[in-house]
Amino acid sequence: MPKDLAGYKNELEELLLVVAQEKGSDLHLSPGVYPTIRVDGRLVALTQRAILDPETLQGYAMAIIGEQNKERFSQQKEYDGSYAVGEKARFRVNVYLTKGAFAVAARYIPFEIRTIEELSLPPILKFFSRLSQGFVLVVGPNGHGKSTTMASLINLINKERVEKIITIEDPIEYLFSSDKSIIDQRELYRDTNSFDAALRSTFRENVNVIMVGEMRDYATISAAVSAAETGHLVFGSLHTNNAAQTVERIIDSFPPAQQPQIISQLANTISGVISQRLIPGLRGGLIPAVEIMIANSAIRNLIRENKTEQLNNVIETSQDLGMVSLNRSLAELVRKKEISFEQAEFFSLRPKELKMLV
Repeated sequence: MPKDLAGYKNELEELLLVVAQEKGSDLHLSPGVYPTIRVDGRLVALTQRAILDPETLQGYAMAIIGEQNKERFSQQKEYDGSYAVGEKARFRVNVYLTKGAFAVAARYIPFEIRTIEELSLPPILKFFSRLSQGFVLVVGPNGHGKSTTMASLINLINKERVEKIITIEDPIEYLFSSDKSIIDQRELYRDTNSFDAALRSTFRENVNVIMVGEMRDYATISAAVSAAETGHLVFGSLHTNNAAQTVERIIDSFPPAQQPQIISQLANTISGVISQRLIPGLRGGLIPAVEIMIANSAIRNLIRENKTEQLNNVIETSQDLGMVSLNRSLAELVRKKEISFEQAEFFSLRPKELKMLV
């Protein structure tokens, strides 16, 4: 007997709760394979469950998308959103098609926003939460904790300062509760039509701190830099590997005629870049390795002169200012026996230099 939508919804929520119970990060539902969760960076098939067929996946997908978003999905063939299992767990979900069948990827988002200490991140990161204005970028590959780090910094501001904070997200991930600050969270397509439109409207919303979930195009980046230039503290994320690549990506996203202007603006507004990786630990769990660039006069001059390839050298030689290179962070974790040298080498952007440091 075929299941109704409520039956598929119950099954889906059972699977989602397995992720939370097993301390996993993601759930993957694809045709022809077992439901699979990601734990400590590794995929684990739930072989006690049935292999997924297209009909079941369509039921799961419809339970996520809902009647109100069916039209949008049929046009775009993708759906990004959030999904809550009552008060038990929240997820960022993506529904997509593969060979004409539905598939689902869901990222677990804890209700509790962890502190910098609880995330085992360097205490120097708190420096960025105490700035009055500027542009702070949190970067790294997909799935390496950028959203979690940004949420931790925003929540630190929320607890320590009396500010007006606006987040612009697709979808809303961590749920903030206003503490000393007022926090408004805006979701793409539900509360605003685009990142750059929402950013431009912050100028009329008497805001102090802005968090942009993802810097996708030059219009968004341009609006974010303008916001930082006009006295706001702006946090944003990018899928880049390190500080030098981040600056290059921002500049390259602009048409050639506009690049001299963005170089000048970026040199004046950038406050820092946090680049991170989550690495499987020797005792289980995921351990963060972090590169930290803090914009001082040397950093700003190199950006102004478009000598981004020299940023790594300044980071490497500015430990006394709180800067940390990714290789030094990796080498320290190897020395503390928190990660293996093989894992450190895999995640290093300059493995030969890492060998010398270790």
